[in-house]
Amino acid sequence: MSVADDGAGPRNNTDRDISDAIAQVHKGMPPLDLGDQPISMFEFWPAKIFYIPVAFYWLYLSLRHRGLTLPTAANPTFPLGGLVGESKAAVMANLQGKAKERFADHVCFTRGEEVALDEDLEEALAAVEAAGLSMPFVAKPDMGCRGAGVRLIKSRNQLANYLKMFPCGRCIIFQQYIPYEAEAGIFYVRPPGAKEGRIISLTLKYFPHIFGDGTSMVKDLILADPRAGKLSHLYLPRHSDRLDHVLAKGEPMRLAFTGSHSRGAIFRNGNAWITEEMRVAFDEVADGIPGFCFGRFDARFPSLEELQVGGTFHLMEVNGAGGEVAHIWDSRTTLLDAYRSLAEQFRLVFEIGADNRKRGHPPSSIREIYQAWRDEKKLTSVYPPTE
Repeated sequence: MSVADDGAGPRNNTDRDISDAIAQVHKGMPPLDLGDQPISMFEFWPAKIFYIPVAFYWLYLSLRHRGLTLPTAANPTFPLGGLVGESKAAVMANLQGKAKERFADHVCFTRGEEVALDEDLEEALAAVEAAGLSMPFVAKPDMGCRGAGVRLIKSRNQLANYLKMFPCGRCIIFQQYIPYEAEAGIFYVRPPGAKEGRIISLTLKYFPHIFGDGTSMVKDLILADPRAGKLSHLYLPRHSDRLDHVLAKGEPMRLAFTGSHSRGAIFRNGNAWITEEMRVAFDEVADGIPGFCFGRFDARFPSLEELQVGGTFHLMEVNGAGGEVAHIWDSRTTLLDAYRSLAEQFRLVFEIGADNRKRGHPPSSIREIYQAWRDEKKLTSVYPPTE
């Protein structure tokens, strides 16, 4: 059964059951319609191909503003401005006011270098309990990007397996799971010294599901789905232990937990839903992050309407200069529009970096950026598989 809602409404009892199931798994979000183009032409191009025009534009902006690494000055209190290899723990340690209130509860835990797994497990559980967290909670690397190594921990055994696969001596963030289905990336920009910022991108994130028909195996449902079938290289290995399982009629099965496009989540351009009340709420959040001028917040909320009025929402992460206006990965976005959005993003980050340089915040060196990128790349390759 397809993960999409075609907008035509239920045609029989089975269709009605599926429609109800779809509404539940995307609760709080506008209906998801994959239409005739579930994946765009460029959505999964290799990064080294897709970002070639962006690299040339980066060079142009570097010449214009006389600084190749100016984006690292965009957020002076973030390691390397949040461009690459930043520590999530270091960023979250500086949260104040509304930013601290909105962030999901979390704790940092370092995997022991020469410690038995059982001992590490007990220490991790003690840290989780001391922080007031309860299962399920999210485990993710302190240093990582694009959802690498992120998993939902529901049991003691799952935590033990996660620790077993995690590199020793490295920090893990345990964060309370926010049980809302609605999630979005909110890209916020505020020039240095300004009292108000603006939201330049709202990306609605949908988590793909398949739905049982009572006879087909999970593998067949994935391959038959108009979108999941094109991304079977992501979903089949992830669910290798369930591929022969038969789902009951209407039974949903989630294919991706992490709200990352590269890990299989579905993104939609939500810019039409940006409101003044939303902007004011994120002004208050930004006030609680010293030196923050540019980046993307990942938030969960009970409904889009609640986010629009600046009501209930919880933050899981904040990305700095390395964040992206993720609405470009909406399958309905044209390649030209994607590059236009990225050009605006990079124009702003260079302008903010140049402004902060004048205020006494020098950008990082190319050597520092390369070292951080190399370390992040090396770590990402040895993290536990993403859920």
